[in-house]
Amino acid sequence: MLKAGVLGAGHLGKIHLRLLNQSEKYNLIGFYDADIENGKKVEAEFGYKFFHTIEDLINAVDVVDIVTPTLSHYDCAIQAIEKGKHIFIEKPITNTVEEAEKIRALLAENHVKGQVGHVERFNPAFTAVKNDIHTPMFIETHRLAEFNPRGTDVPVVLDLMIHDIDIILSVVKSKVKHVLASGVSVISDTPDIANARIEFENGCVANLTASRISLKNMRKTRFFQKDAYISVDFLEKKCEVVKMKDAPEQPGDFDMVLQNAEGVKKQIYFDNPNISSNNAILDELESFADSINNNTKPIVTLHDGTEALRVATQIINCFQ
Repeated sequence: MLKAGVLGAGHLGKIHLRLLNQSEKYNLIGFYDADIENGKKVEAEFGYKFFHTIEDLINAVDVVDIVTPTLSHYDCAIQAIEKGKHIFIEKPITNTVEEAEKIRALLAENHVKGQVGHVERFNPAFTAVKNDIHTPMFIETHRLAEFNPRGTDVPVVLDLMIHDIDIILSVVKSKVKHVLASGVSVISDTPDIANARIEFENGCVANLTASRISLKNMRKTRFFQKDAYISVDFLEKKCEVVKMKDAPEQPGDFDMVLQNAEGVKKQIYFDNPNISSNNAILDELESFADSINNNTKPIVTLHDGTEALRVATQIINCFQ
């Protein structure tokens, strides 16, 4: 079992602590939190060992799980990597692309592994259909959330939209060509609602909308590609796959057949992918343990996290 420690015992940090504690792939050693009172409270309530310095925790573990505010990700990651520790780092990877690049370089120098917490990659609705997504040419995403003061220290692009940016970059095998975006600050000092259009060199276009001032929650993405439409509901963990194939000469009574202006007939049929219930955060943490134990590439690499941040930064720069 890998010895693991958590940096940060806020809302998400406590979730990570609980899951690492129950995982059979990790031995949870303890945690560090900059707020001593909060650290003592979490220790008393849950029984996890509270370390009073980052250094002491890092020295005691094999894997450092960084769940601190984004502004401190860089310093935490550098300290851990310089001690030869593997790092799991929550999204966004860091505050700037430059910081992310430095972390990646140091990681390679020290021959340790890193994974970024883009948890939607492990959403069962997405994993059920990701192998059906081939060269999508139009993607539309809506990630809407009710207002929550937690997270408003950063633009909605880094708080919410970056999830969809990562998903899109994972399925579109082409370089970003152009980015257009607009954002509006309604309640916060940074934009609370944003829309972005990402154009890729292969012709694919992605239209993304994110809001943290909505009256209801929504996390939906639709992929359009040659002869297929794929819908993923990340919130409800549901998916839909609609495909088309050449219509048979003699369609059945219940076959759905469309004919275009050129007279080409296509039959529509529906796939019902099997969706397995899971805990996506536990899955991403345990997949990282597997990559360390088996010396394989993590599912969400630091390169992936850096590229998602790079596009997010391009979007934010459009607001200025």
